[in-house]
Amino acid sequence: MAAKDPENRPAKPPSDPRNARLKAALKANLARRKAQARARASETGADEDDKRPGQTGTNAQEQ
Repeated sequence: MAAKDPENRPAKPPSDPRNARLKAALKANLARRKAQARARASETGADEDDKRPGQTGTNAQEQ
């Protein structure tokens, strides 16, 4: 097995400002979507006790 030499590693491609911008936008979008999902989960947490599994809509609370 060959030793890992830093000299044998391929050089990093030159940084592309577009790729850096897209990476930052993707990271921000993912963080925002996770925050939205957490907020939705906490909002519906109290309502789930009133409904039976598999039941949705207004009829779920009446049955």
